[in-house]
Amino acid sequence: MHSLAVINQKGGVGKTTTAVNLGHALALRGHRVMLVDLDPQGHLSPCLGLFRAPANGVDRTLLHDQALEEVAVATRELLQLVPAGNGLGEVERLQGGVERARLLQTALQRACPDVDYLIFDCPPSAGLLVMNALLAVDRVLVPVAGDFLSLTGLARLMRTLGKVEALRARPLQREIFLSRYVARRRLSREVCEKIRQHFPRQLLQTAISEAAVLAECAGAGRTIFEYRARSRSAAEFAALAEELLEREVNCHEQQETCDVA
Repeated sequence: MHSLAVINQKGGVGKTTTAVNLGHALALRGHRVMLVDLDPQGHLSPCLGLFRAPANGVDRTLLHDQALEEVAVATRELLQLVPAGNGLGEVERLQGGVERARLLQTALQRACPDVDYLIFDCPPSAGLLVMNALLAVDRVLVPVAGDFLSLTGLARLMRTLGKVEALRARPLQREIFLSRYVARRRLSREVCEKIRQHFPRQLLQTAISEAAVLAECAGAGRTIFEYRARSRSAAEFAALAEELLEREVNCHEQQETCDVA
């Protein structure tokens, strides 16, 4: 199983949009996908057509040791959703030591879901829920909007990831992509170039363009592949999924080469 957290401490960069459409793109390729809503706002549910979100979700896993599969909801073929749940916000108020940050990791070790991809939609913060994700997943996917504040937020996030790695048994694979990108804007192009200069290995080639259709399909409770399958946005999310799959294969091959050496 591959686990991935969609994360950025800045809001409004398209984390939920990314999680929903990337997850469906992978499912359409025949992969079993489970989306997990780690944001107490619970936006994943309406984006997938559940406008009355279930009362129970990942909060039951973190607070009451219930397996993710027990609170998962089938939404599309090969695509499951674990909602946030009404009690998810309580996790941030838990008292105790470092064990609070390993609740998700412990839950996955105890009962790992039988899926190919486990994707977490994280809140725009650096709190306990985000720390749980960072200690549990194999890789992080960071959407960055083409503006100056997103660029400064990225630098702060990368420092946070560096500190978290000291608590992990293995390095955290990092991937960055441009979201809400407008190629004709000079600022967007400058932000892209800055990221390429500082994080050349982490920056993905695929960018997701700013498009009203992405907001429309979220409001309709449908993914971009259901709402406007022939749109540029659908093509871009399909390309994003393909690039992530290719990088995954390359990373595995490099690891095997290192092990042999």
